[in-house]
Amino acid sequence: MSVEFVFRLVGMVVFAIIGMQIATFSHYSTNAPESARLLITLILSGAAIGLLVAPYLTTRPFNFIRVRLRQLPISSLISGVFGLAIGLGISAFLYAPLSALPKPYGYVLPMITSVIFGYIGAAVLVMRQNDVANFIKPRLTLGGSLLDFKQKSEDKVLLDTSVIIDGRIADISRTGFLRSVMMVPHFVLAELQYIADSPDSIRRARGRRGLEILKQLQQESRCPVQITDLDIEGVKGADEKLVMLARQLDCPIVTNDFNLNSVAKLQGIAVLNINELANAVKTVILPSETINVRIIQEGKEYNQGIAYLNDGTMIVVESGKKFMDNYVEVEVTKVLQTTAGRMIFAKINGK
Repeated sequence: MSVEFVFRLVGMVVFAIIGMQIATFSHYSTNAPESARLLITLILSGAAIGLLVAPYLTTRPFNFIRVRLRQLPISSLISGVFGLAIGLGISAFLYAPLSALPKPYGYVLPMITSVIFGYIGAAVLVMRQNDVANFIKPRLTLGGSLLDFKQKSEDKVLLDTSVIIDGRIADISRTGFLRSVMMVPHFVLAELQYIADSPDSIRRARGRRGLEILKQLQQESRCPVQITDLDIEGVKGADEKLVMLARQLDCPIVTNDFNLNSVAKLQGIAVLNINELANAVKTVILPSETINVRIIQEGKEYNQGIAYLNDGTMIVVESGKKFMDNYVEVEVTKVLQTTAGRMIFAKINGK
C-alpha cells in the first residue's frame, strides 16, 4: 500500500467529516428525509473531494519541496534559513505596534509583515551569500584555521563519464595539480555501469575500465572523490543533467566529450578539457631546433619517415625512410597546429 493511497483514505475521511459538519450547521429544514439526503450528499461529496485532492495537499507538495531541497546547494540553504530568521526577528519588533491598530488591521498586518520580512530576509541572504561569506570568514579565524560555512565553487568539479573512462584524470590528480573535490553524480555512475554491462565487448571493456579508474581515484587521489546523489528531475540525458547540475552548483565540468564541451561553454559553464590540457603541456619545439628521434615507420609521401616525441607528437621527417628503426638528428622546418593536435615537419640535420 503506497503512502499516497493512505493519504487519499485519510483525506476522504477528513473531508467526509467536514461535509457532515457543513450539513449540520446549514440544516434549516425540519423534514427528516430531506435532512438525511442533504447529510448523505455532503458526506459523499466531501469524501470524493478528499479522495481526489488529498495528494495535492500532502504528498505532492512534500515531494516537490524534497526535490528542490536536494537540488539546492547547502550554502544557499543555510543562507536562506539565516535570512528567514533575521526577517522574522525584525517583524517581531513590529508586532506590538501593529497589533494595537483597530480591527481587522490589528489581526492581519502582523501576519502580512512576518511573511514579507521573512521572504525579504531569505531572498537577500541567498542572493548575497558570497558577499556575506567573504565578510564573515575573516572574523571566524580561530588559531589559524578558518571556519568556512560555504565551499567555494572552484573547490569542486564534476566528472563526466568520458573523462573517467579516459583515465588520465587519475594521473593528474595523483600529481597534485588538481586540488578540487571531484564529484561524480550518481547518474554518471549509473551510465558507467550501463556501459560495463553492454553486450558489445568494446563498450563493456570501456565501462569496466571506467569503474576501475573511479576506484583508483578513490584510493590514490590526493583530493577527495565524492559520489553524490544530486539529480535533476525531469531530465533524461546524462549530459543535460550534468550541465544543469554544474549551473546550479556553479562549478566546472571535467570532460573529454567535444559536444558536451561545446554545449557547456555556450551556456557559460567552465569546462576543464583533458585534451586541451595535454596539448598545452606538450614540449615546445621551434623551427630550426635540432632534436634526436627514432624513425619508426614510413610516411605517406615518397621517402618520408615518421617519428614521435614522448608526448605523442608526430614528426614527419623528409628523406627519413632510409633511416628506419634508427635514431637520427633532425632539424625542425615547420610546426603545424591542427584540431587533431600538433605536427612537426623536419629534415635530416646537415642536409
